[in-house]
Amino acid sequence: MAITVKLDDLLHDNRMTLTELAERVDITLANLSILKTGKAKAMRFSTLEAICRELKCQPGDLLRYVPADPE
Repeated sequence: MAITVKLDDLLHDNRMTLTELAERVDITLANLSILKTGKAKAMRFSTLEAICRELKCQPGDLLRYVPADPE
């Protein structure tokens, strides 16, 4: 996938667990885990907003575009 999620780094920087973030943004731990592992296919803007609010970051801090290797 060309978009990667840097949730681990932001959680570490904020000294927060995935469980704590899930409770704060009112999303299930399972769905947050899917996002963290890069298996999510989409994310609502309201979820992105809530995560950025709790982690005090910008969307660009959470998401990163990694171009596919040219063949």
